[in-house]
Formats: sequence, C-alpha cells, structure tokens
Amino acid sequence: MQQTTATPTLSGAVSIPASIRGMDQDDLDMTRALLKVWQDKYPRNLLRSAFYDAKQRFNNLQISVQSDLGRKIGNTVGWPQKSVRALADKSVFEGFELPNNDEYGITRICMDNELTADVSEAIISCYKHSCSFLTVDYDPYDPSGERILITPRSADWSAAIWDPQRRRIKAALTITGANEHGNITSFNVWLPGRNYAVSSRNGLAGWQAQRQDNRLDRVAVVPFAYDKQMDRPFGRSRINRTLMNLTDMAVRTMVRMEVSAEFYSVPKLWFLGLDKDAFESGTWSSLIADINAISRDVDGEVPDLKQIQQASMSPHGAMLETIAMLASAETDIPPESLGIRVSNPTSAEALAASENALTRVADRQNRIFGQQLMNAMRMAVQLRDNTPTEPTLAGVRPIWAPTRVVSDAARADYYSKVAGVNQAWAQSDVGLAKLGLSMDDIASLRAWEASQRAKAQLDQLRAQTNAQKEPSQDATGSDKTAGDTNEP
Repeated sequence: MQQTTATPTLSGAVSIPASIRGMDQDDLDMTRALLKVWQDKYPRNLLRSAFYDAKQRFNNLQISVQSDLGRKIGNTVGWPQKSVRALADKSVFEGFELPNNDEYGITRICMDNELTADVSEAIISCYKHSCSFLTVDYDPYDPSGERILITPRSADWSAAIWDPQRRRIKAALTITGANEHGNITSFNVWLPGRNYAVSSRNGLAGWQAQRQDNRLDRVAVVPFAYDKQMDRPFGRSRINRTLMNLTDMAVRTMVRMEVSAEFYSVPKLWFLGLDKDAFESGTWSSLIADINAISRDVDGEVPDLKQIQQASMSPHGAMLETIAMLASAETDIPPESLGIRVSNPTSAEALAASENALTRVADRQNRIFGQQLMNAMRMAVQLRDNTPTEPTLAGVRPIWAPTRVVSDAARADYYSKVAGVNQAWAQSDVGLAKLGLSMDDIASLRAWEASQRAKAQLDQLRAQTNAQKEPSQDATGSDKTAGDTNEP
C-alpha cells in the first residue's frame, strides 16, 4: 500500500471519479461514498485544526473594534489546544503486558512501528477531530513480507463508514498524496479481505487502482473515537462548538483590552484658548518633555487644560475570567490551567481533586483505546502469520500510565499497606506500577533482579564446587599421615 507523504493543506475540492481502472463496480461505489464522506467532513476538521493551532479567523462583531485593527493586534487564546493536550497527557500508552515467552512476537511489532509514539499521535488527533485511525498493512519495502506497519491516520486525511450491525468499520479511505495545489493524487481504500492503492497523475482524471488481497474478514483499520455514542460511532471533538464560541469571545475581549490600553496609554488632553502654533514642536515631544511651557493667548488669558479620565481595565479582566470559568466547566480543566489566579498554591491532592472529572474521562477512554489496540495487534499477527483466523493473544494486555496525580508519600503509603497483606501483588508489575514506576523502570528492575539471581546461582555453584574439593583434599592428607606413621 502507498504511504503518506508530506503535502500542503488539502484544498477540499476533490473530484469524485466516475471510474477507476482495476476496481470492481461495487468497490467503486463504496470508494465514491468514502470520498463524499471525506469531502463533507473536511471543512469542519480544517476549522478545528485552525482553532487548535490558534490560527482561526478573528470573529469580530463590528461594534467597538475595526476588523483590520483586530487582525493587526493578533491576540490568540490557546484553550482549544489546552483542552486536547490536557486529556491526551492522561492517555499515555506504555506498551503491552506480555507472557514470559512472547509467543506472538508483540515486542517486535511494537519496536518496528514505535507504537508508543504513534499511539500518542493518534490520541491527540482523536481528541482534536473526534476520531483518528490505525491502519494495519504489510511493509511494501520489506521483501520478506513479515514486517507489519501500524500507521496512525488523522481524520482530516481519512474517512470511514460504520457498520452498525457488526459494530466495526465497514470501509475506510486514507489519503496518501497531494500536489502543490492541495489536490488529492493518491489514496488507499480499505475493505474486508482486500485493499486498493489508487493513484492519478493530476488528481483529476485517469485514476487506476492496484488491488491487494489478505485473509482478514474485516477492514484492517481500527478507530480511536472520543465520547463514542450509538448515534455518533466516530465520537465528537474536544474542540466543540461551545469551546470555539468561548474562544472567540475571549479573543474579542483581549482585543478590546489591547485597544483600550493603547488608546488610554497616553493621556487625552484638551486645551481651551490655546493657539495651534503651540503644537508645532510635536505632540509626542511635548508629552515626554521634562518641562513644558504655554504662553498666554492674544487676549492675555491663560489656556484652560482638560484631561479625559483613563478607562478602567477591570471590566475586561473580569469578563475574561468569567469566560475562562465557562471554558473550565466545558473542558473539565482546572481554572488554574486556563490562566485564572488562585489565592494559594495548589497541592498535589488539591490538583488531583480538581481533575477528578478529567481523570474519569481519561480512564474510560484508555479502556476504549486499549480494546482497539488489541484489535489492531490481532490483525497484525494474523497478517504476519497469514492465518485464516485471528489469534486470541492470551496474556496480552495494554498498559497505560497512571491518570491520577498522587503524591509520592501517598503512593508509598498505599503500596506498603497493600504489600503487607499481599506480597505477591507487591512484586507484580501491577503493584510496581501503582508505586509509580513506569514500564521502563519496571523492565530495568526486572533485568537487575535477573542479574542478581544469576549471580546468586553462580555463587552457589562456586560454593558447592569448593565444598566438594575440600573433603577430597582432607582425605588425601589423612592417607599420607597414616602411611608415614611408624608402628611401635
């Protein structure tokens, strides 16, 4: 299958082909439906990407601030990205718990694909666009055909159709190439038991497909969906309409604050009865001069000075804090993380309590992601071994980093109390993970324990060897003594 290449932003103006050489009619109809799905969803996905990158258009109300002035100021609010990353940071995949012999070769598949990093990318894209995908396929550059690729795919470069009866993906499409104008030039179509690599020179006509068959009874694509529901099998985005509207409100408030600060940074002075020649030296020079003098007018009267009182910034700041509190309630992110001041520093326990709602969401999502990872791994093993049925993967379980913020003292107290009644749990990987050790730390500990056991066995063997040598030497010495003794 073709691999994704670095391309500019897609134009979204895809030309749905009427025919594709090398593709059956039924598969062509499904491909056209997939392209239509992508075309309909792409503008919304592009908008969410703009909010995530803080590049959305300044949504001005045209009341107090001119649009060109707002664009020149260029204020941004990073709440959409914060909403995505705050939850993604609690969905950290650390690998698989495997049987001792690793009979399925899971370790090799994870190493070939750098799966921990790829899963992180897929989760971030999922929270951004509502869903992302993992595709499973043979490595086209591996002549042996045994290397399997598990590739993350974002929703703005993919499309899928859901099968409600089998509760899995019915068909999927992943865009793999585009020209300098953002027009699609190649894409892959994923169907049960077969895939198509479709390409065209200019992306407008002359489409041709290369078919690849496999022994899977399902599409080799698994979805990562956020807040999946029966009526929304591909979930919903963390950057929803409410958060986008609140972000626009916050940007407008910050623009008004900037304009007010710029407008009132220099006192507005009015002179009554002052000759205009007094300003020939320049207003700015007069304002910053140490000493200024103004002469009387032609009638001998002293000019009258009036000053406009500077506007207060407090209403703007209070409004921004109100908007931030609404965003905090919408995203389950603590107000401190959105820039709201707190009176006292937040302890670890208080921070964990404030993130309870977000932690529960992360735990639920990790279970869902874990199920899809197991599905992807089953398909990877089946493709590699070319078997008619998928393996059970008994003893294999995905491992996630702890989602809850717990102090070291509280974690150690919990571990010691449980270990007092269940020593086996304390020595297991689950117990060590509860103690706060990462999978790398546990692996290092297991390697050190193995080396210590090997050293102990070697020392024991050496001691046994020495013990066997000593009695034989004693017996030899006793014989010599007896032979040398003369009888009286």
